[in-house]
Amino acid sequence: MMRVLILFAHPALERSRVNRRLVDSISELPGITFHDLYEAYPTFDIDVAYEQNLLTSHDVVVLQHPLFWYSTPALVKQWEDLVLEHGWAYGSGGTALQGKVFLCALTAGGSAAAYRADGLNRFEIREFLRPIEQTVRLCKMEFLPPFVTFGTHRMELPDIDRAAEDYRRVIEGLRDERIDFEAARRYPLFNAGLGKILKEVVP
Repeated sequence: MMRVLILFAHPALERSRVNRRLVDSISELPGITFHDLYEAYPTFDIDVAYEQNLLTSHDVVVLQHPLFWYSTPALVKQWEDLVLEHGWAYGSGGTALQGKVFLCALTAGGSAAAYRADGLNRFEIREFLRPIEQTVRLCKMEFLPPFVTFGTHRMELPDIDRAAEDYRRVIEGLRDERIDFEAARRYPLFNAGLGKILKEVVP
């Protein structure tokens, strides 16, 4: 089994319908460490040593957050700036994260159609994740296509439940080493290739 760390960042979880349901679907899974950054660091005073130890003791890092102004919540940037130190995560001698697997799991209020060249937001959603993707690659980690839940503002409960079930399948697949990395590299989003990327369990 792979050890999976969920780095969760939502500054207003009490007002969230979708992220709260996604969290509920995975937070009690065996082999999963759920780490709520806003709960741990309400004043943004990050314990760098603790965070680095968390990273080195896990094989898979999942960054789960809502898309805020085409980016991450502010605490994620603070976390990156302080935790991913030169000489530790990247640069000369910076190999602490080499070979680990990284997944972005994010929610977006807009529909999938809004994240196209001809849509309201003018760009594919993965284009907004380029800084994270390049950071991950600089740290010599494997960047998986992001798992994105679109249209959260108007989602009804059955759709939220389906998204939560898919998310649970993804996290279990990561934990149980059932990811086809070659297949994953062919898809812009994890959701788009879910049936191909996740290897089925053989009874």
